[in-house]
Amino acid sequence: MEPSSLALPHIAKLHAYTPGLQPAEAGWVKLNTNECPYPPSPHVAAALVREIGADGASLRLYPNPASAPLRAAIARHHGRGLTAAHVVVGNGSDDILNLLVRAFCSAAPGGELGFTFPSYSLYPVLVEIQDGASRVIEFDRAMTLPLEAIAASTARAFFLTSPNAPTGVAFSNAQLEGILARFRGLLVVDEAYAPFAREDAVPLLARHPNLVVVRTLSKAYALAGIRVGYALAHPDIAGVLDRVRDSYNVSRLSQAAALAAFADQPYYDGVVARIVATRERVAAGFARRGWFTYPSQSNFLFTEPRNARGESGPAVAKSAYDFLYAHKVLIRYFPSHALTASFLRISVGTDDEMLVLHNTLDAWQQAAPNA
Repeated sequence: MEPSSLALPHIAKLHAYTPGLQPAEAGWVKLNTNECPYPPSPHVAAALVREIGADGASLRLYPNPASAPLRAAIARHHGRGLTAAHVVVGNGSDDILNLLVRAFCSAAPGGELGFTFPSYSLYPVLVEIQDGASRVIEFDRAMTLPLEAIAASTARAFFLTSPNAPTGVAFSNAQLEGILARFRGLLVVDEAYAPFAREDAVPLLARHPNLVVVRTLSKAYALAGIRVGYALAHPDIAGVLDRVRDSYNVSRLSQAAALAAFADQPYYDGVVARIVATRERVAAGFARRGWFTYPSQSNFLFTEPRNARGESGPAVAKSAYDFLYAHKVLIRYFPSHALTASFLRISVGTDDEMLVLHNTLDAWQQAAPNA
């Protein structure tokens, strides 16, 4: 008997989440996982050195189990009457999403987790790990938020990515309030890209106890390798998540790095402004090419490439992806659904990286034969 056959039946059938490629060798222009193209605040490295100390003795001790100083710093950062009791910190926002699924999703009627498509492809994986049930509401190409369908959903909790991944389209607080006023479940607004957007849902927390806002330090704060995320929620909801959270889910070094990052907000305001400016220039370049690109409020662009003959479609997108990959420019392609198969998702890199992208796309359009 194979030992793996002892796994629970639903785990045996599970298809794991597929992260973006992480090339081991140098020389790649990496625009596939929406990482920040700039380093974190210099205060972060200094804080890590202090935390480790000369002999590393601090590492023999467990971290603060509740990330209490970090919870307080996050509450101060967001203001609006939030306290540490409104905050739960996780090992990246994926950990927070996992806690929410663990606490609020089941296979029983009324225990389903709802989410839109397209959105973050980890959601269905977390539901399958839980052996739960999903209710999926699909966008159309216009990416108009299906307010009525979400508000009428019988799911116990509903995950809404805003700005959306992979399109970058953001949804207004007025739209979110239209859902919150009628939805009977927990609305989880996954705001991984909110620092790049014009509006966020944090002000709605005071009026809507069934709202949870999820954030990450992997994007705007350049700490993807540190793994810190958090939830902002009513203290009762935060208490539920604490019941299912691992006792020491965030390391000493991660807590120290995150605290240093929040202490240097002016640095990150500059980083975000720089990324947004580059995003708008690249989007304008795609428009000059005649490519349809969703209006992004994130740190990436979702664009529909056209070849030299003006053709678009899945074969054209695949051709562009393959050409870029062959020239060591790494982006994302999502071929499994008609709504995404004609598009490419491209992270905003440095200006130099985006120039390489532009020149490589020129070479692709000039290449023959071209799909």
